[in-house]
Amino acid sequence: MKQIDAYSYQCGVMDCFSEMVKAGLKRIALSHPSASKELRDQYVPFAKMISEKYQIHFYLDDDPLITDLFPASMNKNTYNIIFYKDEKDIEEYKTLKKLKAKSVEQHEYDTYRFEIAYRFGKLLSYSDETIQNYIQNNDEKE
Repeated sequence: MKQIDAYSYQCGVMDCFSEMVKAGLKRIALSHPSASKELRDQYVPFAKMISEKYQIHFYLDDDPLITDLFPASMNKNTYNIIFYKDEKDIEEYKTLKKLKAKSVEQHEYDTYRFEIAYRFGKLLSYSDETIQNYIQNNDEKE
């Protein structure tokens, strides 16, 4: 089987997710996390091109939202590109980040952690069952 280089693979993932955002199948979509800002930024020209192609937007996230939805190490200290169609969806994402920061600061994160993870899952357009399954089976909560 022919090898697919990492850059081409990531571009394929972003293209697929961008088409899903345009079609309304996903409110937001995440690229795969990058270990460094420089690595993530090499995909920005491609993100611009596909955002124009699909008439959507992208947001460069230097501090991804870490929730119980995914293993903490998957996104901790990484850099990401978020694709979205409606401004209200990226604003909801930023609101969730602020809610988490405030709840951690006020030592109330345990009260809000399920809500934050759930709302994040809804932004990713996951079903209630999928969200519940991801949270329950996540053995690497922060």
